[in-house]
Amino acid sequence: MLYLRNLSYHPTACPKPILKSINLEFAPQQLGLIIGPSGSGKSTLLEILSGLAEPTSGAVYWREQNLIPEQLQELAGLVFQFPERHFCGGTILEELRLGHPELGTERVRQALSEVGLEHLPLSSSPHALSGGQQRRLALAVQLIRQPNLLLLDEPTAGLDWSMRRQLVNLLAKLKKDWALLVVTHDASDMLAIADQCWTLKHGELEVVDPSTLENKVKEPLPAA
Repeated sequence: MLYLRNLSYHPTACPKPILKSINLEFAPQQLGLIIGPSGSGKSTLLEILSGLAEPTSGAVYWREQNLIPEQLQELAGLVFQFPERHFCGGTILEELRLGHPELGTERVRQALSEVGLEHLPLSSSPHALSGGQQRRLALAVQLIRQPNLLLLDEPTAGLDWSMRRQLVNLLAKLKKDWALLVVTHDASDMLAIADQCWTLKHGELEVVDPSTLENKVKEPLPAA
């Protein structure tokens, strides 16, 4: 169980806090959706949860243990918005082994299987893949680390409707084994698979019922 207690983030260079007294409870094997406009603090919250930034005040708990940033880096795996821009490996195998040179081919193929890419040659270039395949590979890069919490920043951004639908279906499958926390400015793609929802505005988090949002978003995507 993930707990945030009075989490705030106020860099000295900013006149106002980016995050204000955030409180959140989130259980494993669920998909949580945090919805907010650009500049609301969504990406900053993910950076704190992944250990890339340290809150000004408050605490992050996992199963009652108060975690410091170094521990959060072990706990969570962060998939950035447009993660394909961060690929460094020349091949799929190199990308998945970055930081883990000891991993065998079997473990690499298992990670690819979890995201539906087991058919791809390990010698393929990550940059030669389609947009949807690149997002799946970015998920595999984090899953191979076996994190307890998977964090996704605008995972469907820039994809066409078919690729978005495929990615949403994949996330619905992954939440059976992982805790997934997704931030987005457009909830329409993932409301149907969300177990918990929050809105984030001006750094303040509020719990909302997913069913109350369904009539406020655009029409659902066509079936794949």
